Amino acid sequence: MGIQDTPEEWQVTATVTPFAGNKTSVRTDDVVMPDGTVARRDYQVHPGSVAVLALDEAGRVLVLRQYRHPVRQKLWEIPAGLLDVPGENPLHAAQRELYEEAHVKAEDWRVLTDVYTTPGGCDEAVRIFLARDLSEADGERFEVSEEEADMEQARVPLPELVRGVLAGELHNNCLVVGALSLTAVLAGDGVDSLRPAEAPWPARPFEA
Repeated sequence: MGIQDTPEEWQVTATVTPFAGNKTSVRTDDVVMPDGTVARRDYQVHPGSVAVLALDEAGRVLVLRQYRHPVRQKLWEIPAGLLDVPGENPLHAAQRELYEEAHVKAEDWRVLTDVYTTPGGCDEAVRIFLARDLSEADGERFEVSEEEADMEQARVPLPELVRGVLAGELHNNCLVVGALSLTAVLAGDGVDSLRPAEAPWPARPFEA
């Protein structure tokens, strides 16, 4: 017997938005608990994200090193970005991020996994893609700014990423989930068992 997450929505008796930022906001809901009491829950409302585990022909993963101010660290990450437009096709967004952050394109795309990053305090949903058959993107490089202007790029063998994850040396959520998921796929049923790139995503519905 398999297990799976299921949709459910408890009654909300009141909602306020004490903060609204450029891309995200904070919402406070009064939620009715199973015993009838009401508890207040604060959480970040997030548009959703995509991430790309780009694997080259040598079995290396494309990674980027970027400063992340909330944790005061430079983290090695896989290319990722926000779903900027409600209902945006996540595959198109992932292709855009791979181009903008790494100036790379890919011919083969699969859904690697879908995750909620911090479901106790944020509704962010992330779709992580596996991208293969890589090549340099056409045209000029995308002009980056702010933290991205300082990014470094590398290609690292997948087993080395897994070693770093398990050693506590690599911490980015999408990199950790992506590297471990791909390792499991390669040790199991193989890449052809993955969902197609346009697979439905109930957490962030989109039009093909």
